[in-house]
Amino acid sequence: MESVFIYWDNSNIFHEAQRLAAEREDGPDARYRVRIQFERLYRLAHADRPVQKALTAGSVPPEMRQLWNRIEGMGIQVKLFDRGDPSRGEQEMPDQRLQLSMLEDALDFNGDPGIVVVLTGDGAGYYEGAGFHSTLERMRKRGWRVEVLSWAHACNQHMRRWAEANGVFVSLDDFYDAITFLEPSRPGHELAASRAPAELDLSRRQTAP
Repeated sequence: MESVFIYWDNSNIFHEAQRLAAEREDGPDARYRVRIQFERLYRLAHADRPVQKALTAGSVPPEMRQLWNRIEGMGIQVKLFDRGDPSRGEQEMPDQRLQLSMLEDALDFNGDPGIVVVLTGDGAGYYEGAGFHSTLERMRKRGWRVEVLSWAHACNQHMRRWAEANGVFVSLDDFYDAITFLEPSRPGHELAASRAPAELDLSRRQTAP
């Protein structure tokens, strides 16, 4: 199968983009003005290949509803969880749902694997046999081709080295200007200009052979 299956850890990607914006952007408060250009990031993930499935998971505070609606409008499945459960970390349930879906798809497409594309830098849980890294290893053993898209500064280094040796690692840093933009400064804050996203150059995007 030549189709891609995309699993998108939106919280990890966004929060680490904030860190990078604080270093790379001119003007004040870039950390709080940077936004992900979802259509460009989605295209970077599928790289103009047919998409069998795309899934993201996150939390449901009211201010996030517009964001999730926009992502759903792109044809991406969205699974939402209540952030207010004090017994779980903010990312625990979304991450587990993405990993469960990866394992379900590995079983459903057993014998006809595709290309698994994961947008995250979170390699936590590997030594306990859990987490994105362990799930990717299980899929790789069953014939799936693997691509990990992550910010270089934030990706779990063990997972990055494994992806480079067994599949493809795509540093989002190389596409930062195309997959992010800056909103103008908010009223009452120091004046700062907006920035539109640059064009996305997929010729620099390595894909799994």
